[in-house]
Parts: sequence; C-alpha cells; structure tokens
Amino acid sequence: MEEAFADKNILITGGLGFIGSNLARRLVDAGAHVTLVDSLIPEYGGHLFNIAGIEEQVRVNISDVRDEHSMKYLVQGQDYLFNLAGQTSHMDSMQAPQTDLEINVRAQLSILESCRKHNPTVKIVFASTRQIYGKPDYLPVDEKHPLRPVDVNGINKMAGEWYHILYHNVYGLRACALRLTNTYGPRMRIKDARQTFLGIWIRLLLEGKSFEVWGGEQLRDFSYVDDTVDALLLTAQHEAADGKVFNVGGEPVVSLLETAQLLVEANSGGEFAVHVFPADRKRIDIGDYYADDQLLRQTVGWQPNTPLADGLSRTINYYRQHLQEYL
Repeated sequence: MEEAFADKNILITGGLGFIGSNLARRLVDAGAHVTLVDSLIPEYGGHLFNIAGIEEQVRVNISDVRDEHSMKYLVQGQDYLFNLAGQTSHMDSMQAPQTDLEINVRAQLSILESCRKHNPTVKIVFASTRQIYGKPDYLPVDEKHPLRPVDVNGINKMAGEWYHILYHNVYGLRACALRLTNTYGPRMRIKDARQTFLGIWIRLLLEGKSFEVWGGEQLRDFSYVDDTVDALLLTAQHEAADGKVFNVGGEPVVSLLETAQLLVEANSGGEFAVHVFPADRKRIDIGDYYADDQLLRQTVGWQPNTPLADGLSRTINYYRQHLQEYL
C-alpha cells in the first residue's frame, strides 16, 4: 500500500510521537518527503529518539499546532496531512481542561482553516479515539453508537473529529477520522500512564517491579501500532473514506487480567497485583469496550495482522533494548 506515497509531500502533526514516528518510518521507506511537526512538550508523547535512524531522511519542525502562523506555512504544498497531534491524558484533561481545549479543539480548527485557505486539495486523516463513545450501550461498538464522552478529553476529541467532517461536508476538504482503540507497540510513552496504561505496566515489568491491574475484568481490544499505521495509510489513499469516521479495533477481545498475564508471559516472568479501581479513575472509566470495525474493513480492505501475544513480545523486546531512552 505504501507505493502510493512515493515522492509525495506528507505532513505529520505529532510526528515525533508514538504513532507519528512509526508512520514516518513507513513513509520514508516508501520514498515520501516527510515533514514532522511536534512541540516536544515533556508531558506529551514526542521524543527525538523515536526517529533514530531516519533523522536525516525527514524534516523536523519543532512547533506547536496551536501556532496558527506555523501551521499556515507548514500545510502549503502537502499532498497528505496525518493529523495526530493531541493531548491524550484523560486525567490531565480533567485537571487542566483549558489546555486540553486549546490543543484538541482550537488548534484543530486552526489547522483546518489553514488547509481550507492555503491547501484545499490536501487529504487529511485525523486520529480520533474510541473514548468519545463513553460507556457502551452494546458490544461490539459500531460507528452508529451514541457519543457520550465521560471526560473533558473525550468531549474535545469529539469536537476535533467533527470539525474535520464538517469541513469535508461544507468546504469539500478530503478529511476522514479514525477512532483508535488501545494502540500499543514500540515508541509509545512508558514513563507514566498518560498515553496508555500498558506503557507503565511495561516499564515496571522491565524494572523488575510489580505493576497494578485496576479491576481486571474489563474487556478491551488492542491495536498493534503497525496495524494502526496500515489503517492510516489505507484511509489516506482511498477516496471512499472521505467524509467518514471509522472504528479501528484489534483482535482478540481480552480482559485486563488476561492482558497482564500475556504481558508477563511475553517478558518470561514478572509480577502484578489486582487492586480496586481508584475512585478518581472510576468516575471516568467506561467499563468494557471493544470495536465493531467492519466499516473500515469493507471500505478500504483493512484488517489487523498482529496477534496480541506477538505484538506484546515485540514491544517488550524493543524496550528491553532501549529502556533508558524512554525513562
């Protein structure tokens, strides 16, 4: 699928982050001209080590998506925009809601305005989240499920997503959105739980410490980052995806307790303890969630190719080699 991007100009916001840097590697291999935009704010996911080995093959612009003047300049001449920049921590969004609003809403509107005025033919793929569904009414969750976010981050991501769809519907911008589930893999943030709880589990495991599983019975699906990148690339090159939102799921559906056990097996050892859900987290927990991603499969021919056990092993092996870079 990558051949479609040869010699194309591609902008990735959040490009030094987890998903953005993995996407960049695939596009560099395809012969694309890749520009990465990242603020490198310490609390977020950007990390220069994420592009180790390809740093001479990409253009890096250290700027904030909230900077309208930078974005006006950066979107010009781009064939594709993978809009991955965002604040991802649900707890941070509750403690600093104005910051979350600035990054996940106001900045998204500014990016779209820049595209409308300065590059109306660019194809935009926006990274949304399954968090906007809130606590599911039914499982698996399809795209017709009501949207009821349970935290500030979910509300703002929902707004950012719908600005993209609105700009497609009203101005003809070729935009679509992917509602990502629990994406994991090499280069994700592991020094804390701001990006995903799997990150802190892996860090503690490799440090020889016990990690905590809250509850344990909640069901989840996990998407290995290579499969998520496949979804981004496929929706970018298919016109049939324009103006649509898609769930990105993963296989199999597992409980958090089963996930912890698989992680320990991938590490060939380790310990964890099951605890009652903390009260502040319980208020914004969504319970069970797993996606119905048939629309994505049928529209662009996507399917996940990485079994969870294999993906966890690859992830553990990556951090076993590079742990100090991510602490």
